[in-house]
Amino acid sequence: MSLFTTTYDVIVVGGGHAGSEAAAASANMGAHTLLITMNLQNIAQMSCNPAMGGIAKGQIVREIDALGGYSGIVTDKTAIQFKMLNKSKGPAMWSPRAQSDRMQFAECWRNMLEQTENLDFYQDSVNGLIFDENKIIGVKTNLGLEIKAKTVIVTAGTFLNGLIHIGEKTFGGGRAGEGASTGITEDLVAKGFESGRMKTGTPPRVDGRSLDYSKMTEQPGDDNPEKFSYLPITSVLKEQRSCYLTYTNQTTHDLLREGFDRSPMFNGRIKSTGPRYCPSVEDKINRFADKERHQVFVEPEGWNTVEIYVNGFSTSLPEDIQDKAIRSIPGFENVKFFRYGYAIEYDYFPPTQLTHSLETKLIENLFFAGQINGTTGYEEAAAQGLMAGVNAALKTQNKAPFILKRSEAYIGVLIDDLITKGTEEPYRMFTSRAEYRTLLRQDNADLRLTKKSFKLGLASEERLERVTNKEKKTEETIEFLKKLSVTKEDINPILEKKNLAAINQSMKLYKIAARPQLNFNDFLSIEKLNNFIEENSIDKEIIEQVEIHLKYSGYIEKEKSNADKLNRLENVPIPSSFDYTKVKSLSYEAREKLLKIKPTSISQASRISGVSPSDVSVLLVYMGR
Repeated sequence: MSLFTTTYDVIVVGGGHAGSEAAAASANMGAHTLLITMNLQNIAQMSCNPAMGGIAKGQIVREIDALGGYSGIVTDKTAIQFKMLNKSKGPAMWSPRAQSDRMQFAECWRNMLEQTENLDFYQDSVNGLIFDENKIIGVKTNLGLEIKAKTVIVTAGTFLNGLIHIGEKTFGGGRAGEGASTGITEDLVAKGFESGRMKTGTPPRVDGRSLDYSKMTEQPGDDNPEKFSYLPITSVLKEQRSCYLTYTNQTTHDLLREGFDRSPMFNGRIKSTGPRYCPSVEDKINRFADKERHQVFVEPEGWNTVEIYVNGFSTSLPEDIQDKAIRSIPGFENVKFFRYGYAIEYDYFPPTQLTHSLETKLIENLFFAGQINGTTGYEEAAAQGLMAGVNAALKTQNKAPFILKRSEAYIGVLIDDLITKGTEEPYRMFTSRAEYRTLLRQDNADLRLTKKSFKLGLASEERLERVTNKEKKTEETIEFLKKLSVTKEDINPILEKKNLAAINQSMKLYKIAARPQLNFNDFLSIEKLNNFIEENSIDKEIIEQVEIHLKYSGYIEKEKSNADKLNRLENVPIPSSFDYTKVKSLSYEAREKLLKIKPTSISQASRISGVSPSDVSVLLVYMGR
């Protein structure tokens, strides 16, 4: 088939994390998909730090995996270190994170995509979109090709009119060594879209052979590392590489301040907003002037490279300032640079212009995913890409969109936040953004989402069988504990070791195991329990589910009850044609916001900033409730 004559079901513009997941999802759902990217060698490039996961982000990667996406598998196959963060807190806060081999990561993604049926590739730059009135019907490329499609997903990352800043130097580019993308923004603005500018940055990369690690604190991976994917095709790490921790100091800060007059952040050349929760080092010492030092994490880029990522030292200061300042950090006295840090400005489109399916409201069959929606982070981008890919494929099949609720997934929280509240600074996911985080744990993403994914045709039968088995064995183990009586002779030695009060009579193990000071492993000396575990092949994953149930069932049930109440409001739809101007009892601000966002349900309306509880009550009356 020729590109000139083929009409694709889905065209994905951009081959970053959003584009890669979008292409995989749509192709795996049977849609004939074309991935167009400026450089096929840079598919799923880790443009910033060589890591996946982290606080809330790890939960997203687990959800992507449960939905049949590739990010978790690729991360497991290319990991050089694994850590479960926040293990000292409750399970709602546990967040997996892995360092990856940057080069292997991109290579593995490319290989997996090439093995995906229904997926074609083309290297070129898209510089225009083709419309038929308010529908998109294809794209135009730099070489002058016009490629037709039923749906188009734009995942342009930081490339739309990208501008790189290093000190007083400015040049066009989407990231170091690659050109910017022009034309798409202009076509969309001409169609009535609102656009804006955002900023992000990246730290220097340095030669690890020039660092003195004896002056730093070693940060090894977990003693018993886990993995991201629920599938057995990936295995846990047998060997890991350490990261290292060091700190800036007052000398570092003074040297950095010397360049403030030449900083694009402070001299007015950068006017866009950067990420609040991942600020540049100059922003940190300016905003937190009382802090004597800031953490700098020294992260290896892979197994077989000496390149180091200097996490915590993101900067757009002039090269000479970067050079002087970084040498004042312990361990960096003789550092050799591979490349300097820089900031990048790029176009984005406020995401209130989208529906929950990530389809644009103005142009039918056009979807946005990733940094074009104002987000930051590989994980947030990949999640949007997967959802856009699923919904674009469903649109070509004339099926209803696939939408996750806030009570079902962090991905649901992410998308609902974006389209309901919008964002004026790069959006990053945190556990605090999810009101039902006890339900949305990293350990149960498969239980929450695999059945949904199987219905879409993404999750395999093997995945479904594993989840069904996990559910069944978890329930059987909980029932066994509820029935198993243990004597004081069995239990009191265990309680004494923990300095806990002894029992005077036999009790059900379920009740004793719920005590916060005890964990499941404490009871493995009980013969009946041990026999049950061996006879029924109860593995570590199931024991973790049982233990969480024992300790947190009260909290979990309460959150489920709250989620059910919210979902009742989700079931009160607002017609797309509803005229808010006729509802005189609404506040002026509420009317203005509701007209702009056009919520699909009372629940979504209640989450819009500026819509008060009394406004919601008025709407409920109008909806006959």
